[in-house]
Amino acid sequence: MALRFLGIWPNTPDDGSPTIWQEEETGDLIIQSWKADEATVRAAQKVGSIPGHSTDVPPHETVIRLPANMLQFMPQPEAATSARDGLAIEGRSQAINSEDDGGNSGT
Repeated sequence: MALRFLGIWPNTPDDGSPTIWQEEETGDLIIQSWKADEATVRAAQKVGSIPGHSTDVPPHETVIRLPANMLQFMPQPEAATSARDGLAIEGRSQAINSEDDGGNSGT
């Protein structure tokens, strides 16, 4: 598996920092970040996703909390092709420009 480094938490200490890579063949993102705390997992389960889909997190999955300032490293399509894409890119810009100090608000 060939990975390409995309980014690491700015001004990172020596260990334990959120990091993003991309698998070159599939384009999949590989993300190291903080585990979401139980309150976050419960909130996600309460909101759910699609009708009829289980909100349980299976043993082979986990819920992580990706800090907003890490969105700057997420690959983006060359051009937004729909209104939804435009909103996603606009939201990304807001997140990058936020005053997030990088605190782990997940625990």
